[in-house]
Amino acid sequence: INNVTEFLLSGLSQNKKIKSLCFLLFLFCYIAIWMGSFLIINSITCSQLIDQPMYFFLNHLALSELCYTSTVTPKLLTDLLEERSRISYTSCMAQLFAVHFFGGIEIFILTVMAYDRYVAICKPLHYTVIMSRRKCYVLVFACCTGAFLHSFVQSLLTMNLPFCGPNEIDHYFCDVYPLLKLACTDTYSVGILVVANSGMMGLVNFVVLMLSYFLILYTVRVYPAKSRSKALSTCSSHITVVVLFFVPIMYIYIRPAATFPEDKVFALFYTIIAPMFNPLIYTLRNLMMRTAMRKVWCQNPLFTGRRK
Repeated sequence: INNVTEFLLSGLSQNKKIKSLCFLLFLFCYIAIWMGSFLIINSITCSQLIDQPMYFFLNHLALSELCYTSTVTPKLLTDLLEERSRISYTSCMAQLFAVHFFGGIEIFILTVMAYDRYVAICKPLHYTVIMSRRKCYVLVFACCTGAFLHSFVQSLLTMNLPFCGPNEIDHYFCDVYPLLKLACTDTYSVGILVVANSGMMGLVNFVVLMLSYFLILYTVRVYPAKSRSKALSTCSSHITVVVLFFVPIMYIYIRPAATFPEDKVFALFYTIIAPMFNPLIYTLRNLMMRTAMRKVWCQNPLFTGRRK
């Protein structure tokens, strides 16, 4: 039985000055995310970098990040301008599915990128065979399929819950744990299934990531200093992104189903802050990306025409 047709979102704050400040801050962040993601996608697709598996996956990562943050940030921005934040039941379930779908794609692609670096450094002679273009497409398809299954299960568990009492979600977007808190039934068993679905997915991927980099470090220990530095430089950007994205996600989803006041702050990291910094991390610390960006944008008639 479901008597709730819409939910109220508590948001980040009820103070008007704080809401105005948050609106300006997150509007800047969202514009930066769009510009950074567009820069990466355009620079890779319009250059020869698209033929390299590492940048092929980076291109899909930037696209999934843009979709991921776009499921949350526009709604957050409009809510910050309104007196009371509302979202219909249908829109809430759709947002829940989209957040976990695109977030799942990002997690799986980050794991695939770590595997790509492992093959490139630990098995360089077999790299072109193992990471063929067909294999890259298969891996991306597998990432999307895995994310869809994860999101479908998460949404199915939530939609089967009855909501008949209070309808205020203590968050700025629809997520599983705050919704479990509103369900008018015992959610212990559902909470265990949610942790098994989200928490274990995040944990298993994080373990695979760490194992990949442990094997990389073990392999490069015998390399000369210059070769070791070059091999690790390609991994440093990826490790930084993984830490920024995975640590807050694991804090939220790997624990028993419960909500805490600081959850909103941690959620801001993986929904807005990490997607904003990721393009900077990948471009500023990667010589090939900087070179490709220079070539693509300097050859653009729009910009060359202006200089003339």
